[in-house]
Amino acid sequence: MKRLIMINGAMGVGKSAVSRQVQRLLPACALLDGDWCWNVHPFSVTEESKRRVIDHIVTILHGYLACADVQNVVFCWVMQRREIAESILARLPLGNAAVARFTLTASPETVAARLRGDVAAGLRDEDVIARSIAYLPFYAQDMGSIKLATDGLSTEETAREIARIVQREEEHEA
Repeated sequence: MKRLIMINGAMGVGKSAVSRQVQRLLPACALLDGDWCWNVHPFSVTEESKRRVIDHIVTILHGYLACADVQNVVFCWVMQRREIAESILARLPLGNAAVARFTLTASPETVAARLRGDVAAGLRDEDVIARSIAYLPFYAQDMGSIKLATDGLSTEETAREIARIVQREEEHEA
């Protein structure tokens, strides 16, 4: 059985780094970072751009799920509302795929420190810190996912925990 692993959370909680590590830990694993589907400059959020990005994500995930060479698919993105993930899942052929959903969380202090590092490295603009911290309460709500606090954990430790949970669920299904 294939597995789709969805990882969401605010900017700075570690989604992308953790997802890259999960990809290395699981066999035959593809990775899609939702940000790759919205890599437009200048960045603009409109109804059309949101619709197009979701279309791109669904197309790529569908392709990975249909690929005989892929057993696991990791998808990470900011999905701050449960409905975003559910709208993507509703458009995918999940007949032979199990879905595992994770929400990464962190304290405002942890998020700010991580994002400051990205700002210093020229990867993000300073305004991302306040925007990300403002989004944190969205992830405290029921996201239909397993919540993992990343405070004090390395990327590798968080990825190993996700891989362990996914593999444990796979063993229960067998």
